[in-house]
Amino acid sequence: MDLRTMHIGQKIKKLRELKNLTQTHLADQLGVSQSAYSKIELGESEVTYSKLEKISEALGMKPEEVIAFNESMVFNVMHNNNGHNGFVINNNQVTDNERFLYQDQINLLKEEVTYLKQLLEKVLK
Repeated sequence: MDLRTMHIGQKIKKLRELKNLTQTHLADQLGVSQSAYSKIELGESEVTYSKLEKISEALGMKPEEVIAFNESMVFNVMHNNNGHNGFVINNNQVTDNERFLYQDQINLLKEEVTYLKQLLEKVLK
């Protein structure tokens, strides 16, 4: 399955499966029947934003993370301290614009550090 072309229901299904949750569990979280929930994953039922918020909460994610789910995400299976299995999503895509903004912020912080060092030297003399 090509994750780039997945509709929101397919993304929800894949994330639910990765979290090892059942359709019944998510249906209960939404207050709907399992068959009604199944229609969401099949793309036969509209996913409103409020419904997406509830689904995202049940998945332990933010709505924008569910929407942005794609093949560039890296899944690391881990074992956390309380003995439950989980996964971490690392989206390593940084746009050129974001890279520029980060570099600009770094340069501003470097300038501020230099200025503060000079100020400190004056105070200590």
